[in-house]
Amino acid sequence: MDTTSIDRQSIGPNEPGHTRRGLLKCMAWAGTGILWTMSGGVPKGFGLGGEAVASETGGFTFVQISDSHIGFKGAANPAPDATLQQALAKIAALPNRPALMLHTGDVSHLSKPAELDAAAEILKTARLDTHFIPGEHDVIGDDGKAFFARFGAPGAAPGGWYSFDHGGVHFIALVNVLGFTPGTGGTLGPTQLEWLEDDLKGKGASTPIVVMAHVPLWPIYPQWGWTTGDAGQAFTYLRRFGSVTVLNGHIHQIVQKVEDKVTFHTAMSTAFPQPAPGQAPSPGPMKVPADKLKSMLGVRRIDYAPATGLAAADLTLAS
Repeated sequence: MDTTSIDRQSIGPNEPGHTRRGLLKCMAWAGTGILWTMSGGVPKGFGLGGEAVASETGGFTFVQISDSHIGFKGAANPAPDATLQQALAKIAALPNRPALMLHTGDVSHLSKPAELDAAAEILKTARLDTHFIPGEHDVIGDDGKAFFARFGAPGAAPGGWYSFDHGGVHFIALVNVLGFTPGTGGTLGPTQLEWLEDDLKGKGASTPIVVMAHVPLWPIYPQWGWTTGDAGQAFTYLRRFGSVTVLNGHIHQIVQKVEDKVTFHTAMSTAFPQPAPGQAPSPGPMKVPADKLKSMLGVRRIDYAPATGLAAADLTLAS
């Protein structure tokens, strides 16, 4: 397979829909051990024949994990706490210790305090500087009050969104799950969009940008709510930058797309897979044979080097 090929006709965040055929073409190569680099808005793909490309001098490594669903007790994975611990062990074994860990939501399954506490106890064993955003499972019943009490960022806006800088990269953490429904998907809202516009003012166009949000910021499958309705406005502020990397969760599988200078990634879960879009009556936990589960769960490693930009590699728990 040509790992450098990109479905250039994939629908962008301002467009209303897409074909399932085009989406599945994109997914066909997305989970097969491919490392993506983004340099000046130009994507390059490399097969992973062992270790990922090492960070250059002056760069750093960070990781993304997502959809841990601590508290889930279904047949798709009766022990999501154990697979989260295995994901952290995978991260601990990386050749370069990550400077940061990003968790892109659904830390818990039902927002129960005991679930959030259990997740916090597991996650602190990573001993990494960890940054969180909520998923819709983290805001059930209280709009995320219990989640933000444990995982909220110091100085975050009242809605929980925030930004920070590390090693020359500007990280933006967006919240698009308050008001989420399967019929409409995620939303950012005018207050958060105004904050984003202001946050980006004064940033040079050469600044690498990493955006994290739980629900995809592009319309992967709106029929299942795998979209964020007002994301197009956010990209009017982001498109002037030479490198924008978008990291999402929610769908428990890898889909990747490049649109101009923006690279979109969704992540595997550490708990259970979900069906591919349109391949089941509805989304939800998908039971697979026990010997296949770890191959459908995983983490993402991202290396940043000033000369070459960002490079992302997806690692399954079975690899």
